[in-house]
Amino acid sequence: MILNKIIAGLFLLFFLNGCVQSAALLGPAYTLASSGNIYQAGLSYGSNQAVKEITGKSPTENIKSFVEDKKLKVEEEESQEEFFALVKSRIEKTSKIIQLANQ
Repeated sequence: MILNKIIAGLFLLFFLNGCVQSAALLGPAYTLASSGNIYQAGLSYGSNQAVKEITGKSPTENIKSFVEDKKLKVEEEESQEEFFALVKSRIEKTSKIIQLANQ
């Protein structure tokens, strides 16, 4: 029984990897096959469809966009800190030059 699940999982992984997003029932079908709980499979399918209806994206696409947004915010903060440090150093250099010129 375990060997059949492993073979089925590998089959799905290798041969259906490119069409997973278009196959809306693949996740709930796997949930139903592995757990035997039709309520859990129905809840999985229903929640996926609700997320897709509300956001226009699949749950996987939503997670990907959240991660990318987080990366962009971190990069923005780092670039702002670098910019402020650069401006501060330029102001200090200019102040020193002006002070030397006034003496």
